[in-house]
Amino acid sequence: MKTEAIVRRSLAEEVAAAIEEKIKLGEFPVESKLPTEPELMKQFAVGRSSIREAVKYLSQSGYLNVQQGLGTFVKSSTGHHALDSKIEKANFNDIFEVRHVLELRIIEKAALNRTSKGLKDMAQALKNRAKYAEMGNLTACVNADIAFHSAIAESCGNSILTALYTTLSEHVNKFFMTIYKDTVPFLNSQQQHEELMLAIKDKEVKKAVDIANRIIQQL
Repeated sequence: MKTEAIVRRSLAEEVAAAIEEKIKLGEFPVESKLPTEPELMKQFAVGRSSIREAVKYLSQSGYLNVQQGLGTFVKSSTGHHALDSKIEKANFNDIFEVRHVLELRIIEKAALNRTSKGLKDMAQALKNRAKYAEMGNLTACVNADIAFHSAIAESCGNSILTALYTTLSEHVNKFFMTIYKDTVPFLNSQQQHEELMLAIKDKEVKKAVDIANRIIQQL
């Protein structure tokens, strides 16, 4: 008898799936404003953190557009699924090459456009990266690494670049989980990542790009 593994999802993932379904069914129409956090918390009987994680995920997936001070709006009923499907079938070397090109451009722009919030997100992700690397928790370490680079992408000031990079990073993340057996490579590159964040903070564009190139060449 064939057995199938049951995939356990977090509350945030369950909420994201439920909101995505409502978007596809037209209950949350494209261009409409999503209900407020308290309304969503009541509707799905979950806490604020689960709602925020779900909204962040759906924003990165192309379904929602968060406009600070105005609210969250439904952007698309299909998200990035078409792009995801194409990437799934692509050769990893092609994926990595595109991510490399995007990352360098993103770092250039992030060094010019970074905000205090963006720097705070980078610092927190980098702190988590170091902590999980020292603990030997590979999954959490990879996720923190992706979060750090995603925080840089979100600071570049170009939402399309950010969305493309986030989508590609999800696939690179899967690859990292297959090639790395422990967190030693992350421990070895932690200092370079600290230097990258400092260069972005100081708006040293060339230095930031040079550091990023050295990091990428070690992968």
